[in-house]
Amino acid sequence: MPPSEVVDAHAHAWPRWPYQPPVPDDATRGSVEHLLFEMDQNGVGRALVVAAGIDRNTDNNAYVAAAVRRFPDRLVHAADVDCRWTPDYHRPGAADRLREAVSRYGVRVVTHYLAKENDGWLVGDEGRAFFRTAASLGLVLSLAAAPPWHEDLRVVARENPALPIVVHHLGNVLNWPGGADEGLRLVLPGRDLPNLFVKVSGWYYASSEPWEYPHAARLDVARAFHDEWGPHRLVWASDHPVHRRALTYRQTLEIVRRHCTFIDPADLPGVLGGNLAALLPARSSVA
Repeated sequence: MPPSEVVDAHAHAWPRWPYQPPVPDDATRGSVEHLLFEMDQNGVGRALVVAAGIDRNTDNNAYVAAAVRRFPDRLVHAADVDCRWTPDYHRPGAADRLREAVSRYGVRVVTHYLAKENDGWLVGDEGRAFFRTAASLGLVLSLAAAPPWHEDLRVVARENPALPIVVHHLGNVLNWPGGADEGLRLVLPGRDLPNLFVKVSGWYYASSEPWEYPHAARLDVARAFHDEWGPHRLVWASDHPVHRRALTYRQTLEIVRRHCTFIDPADLPGVLGGNLAALLPARSSVA
């Protein structure tokens, strides 16, 4: 795979639009075809499609798996396993359900969305078994975790050094009720954990002006991750199609490429694709 290829670390694809208000193009706005169109228009080679069985999309794993079979060189499936909207969220048997999902969908990436409140699951017996199993299977974990989870997440990362954990949307510090500075204090410690990565995305979260571009006042959050974790642990993500509430797909890319001036030009190809590509399964063929 060319080292300069741009790879989207976080996109979704749904056959039914899951958010309010309703949209007139319900069956297509979140479709995989729209995602591929945006990728083609903006020079993005591959995307990690994070399954999320929300609202009317309880079949999202199946939908994404079918899309990956159609476009194996463009899309990678992160399977939804026991996310907070599922009836199995933090019920006993998570490690067995993880094995079953990996076998059913043939994935090497899984996603787990945690609730806002830390229930202690990460460092309990069930959570520890889940993460040990993920590490033993050679998986990558795409994780949604609000700031109160991160102290426990660092325990998980230390116990499973072979498990790459890619945290969503700047650690969700931008929509932390206590403010971004407090969120960063909870999330940033982790300089010594090279298996922790963060998606540079979600600039508009909890913004009073989500349409503002390039969200200059929020670039310091990305800078904080850059300075503490290093550029090799940052991965660009669009958050497609959710970004459409505020930004174009191109703008999600240009915020990083053009406006994150603290990223050395030599490190930018890694942030825009190389860092994530090193974690993902190899392409089945050359596009």
